Amino acid sequence: MERGPVRAWIIDDTVMPKKGRHSVGVTRQYCGQIGKQDNCQVAVSLSLATDHASLPVAFRLYLPETWAGDAERRARTGVPDGVLFQTKPAIALDQIRTAMAAGLPPGVVLMDAGYGNDTALREGVTALGLTYVAGVQSSLTVWPPGVEPLPPKPWSGKGRPPKLMRRALGHEPISVRALAEGLAPEAWRSVTWREGTNAPLASRFAAVRVHAAHLDEERAECRPEEWLLIEWPEDEEKPTKSWLSTLPETMSLDALVETAKLRWRIERDYLELKQELGLGHYEGRGWRGFHHHATLCIAAYGFLIRERAAIPPSGPPRSGRFQAPDLPKSFRPRGAAAAP
Repeated sequence: MERGPVRAWIIDDTVMPKKGRHSVGVTRQYCGQIGKQDNCQVAVSLSLATDHASLPVAFRLYLPETWAGDAERRARTGVPDGVLFQTKPAIALDQIRTAMAAGLPPGVVLMDAGYGNDTALREGVTALGLTYVAGVQSSLTVWPPGVEPLPPKPWSGKGRPPKLMRRALGHEPISVRALAEGLAPEAWRSVTWREGTNAPLASRFAAVRVHAAHLDEERAECRPEEWLLIEWPEDEEKPTKSWLSTLPETMSLDALVETAKLRWRIERDYLELKQELGLGHYEGRGWRGFHHHATLCIAAYGFLIRERAAIPPSGPPRSGRFQAPDLPKSFRPRGAAAAP
């Protein structure tokens, strides 16, 4: 990795199209690489990111339920007995726990909506003492700023005292999209977060403090307040992206946006791992071989990142021009160059 402190832990997955049905973990599922349902393998990863580079430190094949419960296919592809079915968010949370146990330098956990919509994952990250910026779908419900669930019903004096929070007609959470559409014009501001290939990257954002509302009527207390960050470009009819974040309340809008957008690095990592280092070219069928192949590709990628960091302008400038070594006195040219 390049010089600089670790800023983020990035959760993501990558898809590898695969023909046939016999390679470990292959099933018909959504394949982003071709934009439709098809046979493919999916691997979940955890990457560490600085301001200038990122690198996967955990990589595990997602084993669909149809595979996890098939003893014959498990035996044929060498799936370890201890590997049971887990959802992708559950795999990611295990990877985070392992990284913490290994003493890796912590950072804010970044994830897209495929993971951020999972309440158990967000709660698990918080329970580990880490903050997050989690993409969420616009249909996710929240309590608007200044609004919370109703307290438990008054106790009638009979039975157990009520403990669960309540909703009521006219006092209900709203979707992220509905909240965005109801914000005042002055809540939105243009933010530039980094230089792009041809021009600075900028868009329009708003950030408000909310309480997530998922199954809160089954809880005895309100979920903690957190940031809801929304992106709504002026030329779009509706918001394009939204995030929940447990970063400090004092965090500026610019810093929130810059942190959320740091997740783009994993897209570049997977692009280079596949196109330059052959991550998606494994032709075996077994569990062990799949992970050995990925480990070698990621190790090679780590070497490339380290070498890039040593080359200007990333690395320190080298003094003087390259000097060719002197030829030894015993050197005698061959061929036409040897003629007097």
